[in-house]
Amino acid sequence: MPRRLPPFAPLVAFDAVTRHGSFTRAAAELGVTQSAVSHQIRKLEDHFGVALLQRQNPGIGITPAGAQLRQELAAALDALGALDAQVRRRSNRTTLRVGASSALATWWLVRRLPDFTARHPSINVDLKPLETGDSSRRPLDVRIVWNASEDARRTSTQLPLFWERIFPVCAPHLLPRRRPLTDPDGLLALPLIHKGDNATGDWGWPSWFRRLGLPKSGAAAGSLTLDDMGMCMSAAAEGAGVTLGRSLLIADAVSSGRLVSALANYPTVECTKIQVAQWPADLIGDRSVELFVNWLAEQAETTVKNMSAA
Repeated sequence: MPRRLPPFAPLVAFDAVTRHGSFTRAAAELGVTQSAVSHQIRKLEDHFGVALLQRQNPGIGITPAGAQLRQELAAALDALGALDAQVRRRSNRTTLRVGASSALATWWLVRRLPDFTARHPSINVDLKPLETGDSSRRPLDVRIVWNASEDARRTSTQLPLFWERIFPVCAPHLLPRRRPLTDPDGLLALPLIHKGDNATGDWGWPSWFRRLGLPKSGAAAGSLTLDDMGMCMSAAAEGAGVTLGRSLLIADAVSSGRLVSALANYPTVECTKIQVAQWPADLIGDRSVELFVNWLAEQAETTVKNMSAA
């Protein structure tokens, strides 16, 4: 006889909600919306014909039936997790599909990938461009994305990687006497490079001036607007103007002298978002994913330390 099984996705949603005690945090772990998690819980309750959770404000409560299911489900999921790990070890999967923004990939990640492949020669990395707002949910094993700080906590499917600082950079020859400016107003005598869809974001010039309490926020004649962060940095390296760079992305260019800080003694401005590595729930415990994500965190930490010491 065919097995009569409860729906699996709602069970996973129920497990996440009861572990976190929150629909919001469960949605962040699963990479779906809060309403989608709520829909899965209702579907599970309809399947069993009994209330499992009590919606409260704030938080949630769990019914006696829900408490019993949580206990039994935890054991079942642990068993499934062990089975998944065993099968993956036997399958000898050798390719890891990684998604990252083109700017992060070009200006930081690809320069370091040879180190990972040297350490783990049996794992091939297939790197895919992943732009801001990419909603295709293409099948990837690891994706590096921006997350708001409140959603950037470590979970079973996510690891925070690094915060970045923001400051103005340009080609050395663009500066008078090739030295950083001592007066922020001097920036307005130079062409500024704007990232087109982030005029008011972390690396938008008006926002940057405002957050630093500077009286000016205009733009010099000859300024450029480009839609991609990597393009902004390339234009700055070629002497087209001053751009707002993120510390991790510009680390190698500063180390090689292609870019320099345009302003001396600038106050620290941190991004309001954090880069995180995420992976699907069915890859929890996957050895290749763990090795790559831990390597990413190590490389980011090393880069930040080297920049702080420079």
